[in-house]
Amino acid sequence: MSFSDLGLAPELLRAVAEKAYTEPTPIQSRAIPAVLEGRDVLAGAQTGTGKTAAFVLPILQRLAGLGGLTPIGGAQPDRRAPRCLVLTPTRELAAQIAESATTYGRYVPVRVQVVFGGVNINPQISALRSGCDLLIATPGRLLDLAQQGAVNLRNVQVLVLDEADRMLDMGFIRDIRRVIKLLPERRQNLLFSATYNDDIRQLAQGLLRDPVAVEVAARNATADRVDQSVYKVTKDHKRHLLAHLIKDGNWFQVLIFTRTKHGANRLTQQLEGAGIKAAAIHGNKSQGARTRALADFKDNRITALVATEVAARGLDIKELPHVVNYELPNVPEDYVHRIGRTARAGASGQAVSLVSPDEAPLLRDIERLLKRSLPVLPLPPFPITSAPAHAERPQPAPHREAHGGTRSGGGPGRSAPRRSRPPARHPGGRDSGMRRQRMH
Repeated sequence: MSFSDLGLAPELLRAVAEKAYTEPTPIQSRAIPAVLEGRDVLAGAQTGTGKTAAFVLPILQRLAGLGGLTPIGGAQPDRRAPRCLVLTPTRELAAQIAESATTYGRYVPVRVQVVFGGVNINPQISALRSGCDLLIATPGRLLDLAQQGAVNLRNVQVLVLDEADRMLDMGFIRDIRRVIKLLPERRQNLLFSATYNDDIRQLAQGLLRDPVAVEVAARNATADRVDQSVYKVTKDHKRHLLAHLIKDGNWFQVLIFTRTKHGANRLTQQLEGAGIKAAAIHGNKSQGARTRALADFKDNRITALVATEVAARGLDIKELPHVVNYELPNVPEDYVHRIGRTARAGASGQAVSLVSPDEAPLLRDIERLLKRSLPVLPLPPFPITSAPAHAERPQPAPHREAHGGTRSGGGPGRSAPRRSRPPARHPGGRDSGMRRQRMH
């Protein structure tokens, strides 16, 4: 099957061909015709399956009125108001969707705008005054703009919830419901989710009308090509093992997940101290810093990108060979999202989890979700090196750390209780775990 078999207009086929895409992915071949028909869609697909194009391409065609279709919205009383709204959980994913829409829509008369938090709101207000047809937004910033009267959502005829499960995980359900109240009651609704739970089912039942169900991967399944493994290692030795794996394995590009923003900053300093070029990306970083770090990572100017959950979805990193769970997530579904950043588009990838004894319950939850045990590899010999005092502080225990459910991603860092030892001048003092410990 080719893209031309899906009913796409020549203008869109030309843009797709220029991207060197020849055959649609399963999610694209099933979702595109349904969206073109104006049907509601409930799509389940893991990351890297091409789902962005699955809704962007047919929406562009419907907005432009190509291929014999009547343009969405018809004669609008307000030409500045968007006719399609895409809601997404993170700034990075919003920017990626906007980039894809601009690329695929280069030959169609569709105006695209993107708005998200973490940056100055005034340029976004000015951009919306000039009008748009397709608006991509994060929920919080969209509501801010609506409250200021900067955006009119009464003409929206198509609503897309992308990464809906992630938005619910991040606590956006109330914001989503507030946005829906600002939309016309009659509209086309598209819901994309990598996993399904009771909250997603409840949202879908209240939102979708006779939807076309599209599922191209087993529920809560990880990418088939991901080679998953576990090292059981004490918390104090994790960074030493990680540095050894990167150097000994000659890893040139590795995405590393921590549980907190503070932990991401600390690990980045430690990797830099070990001679590994690294950068951190999380919600406390400015949008400019996040964009630069991601660009440096994609261009191989840095080896390690250390991230909180904010990067688990929506980062378009092609052929990423290694993902490391430096700390296991509190929510097992987030493990699926994290390792889904590798083994994309048919490539192979490796996911390594460094599991300390206190994370054993989290590992059991993940294995229960996957319905299989993950292989535990023997610890290789690795050097234990000292680190500056400022770079080493106690890590939060999993049961004490709230799940990273903020709009900016990644939960607030809270220090775990101190071990019994003399008070130090600086919190955390020096690395107290320099001796080897027997593993469980």
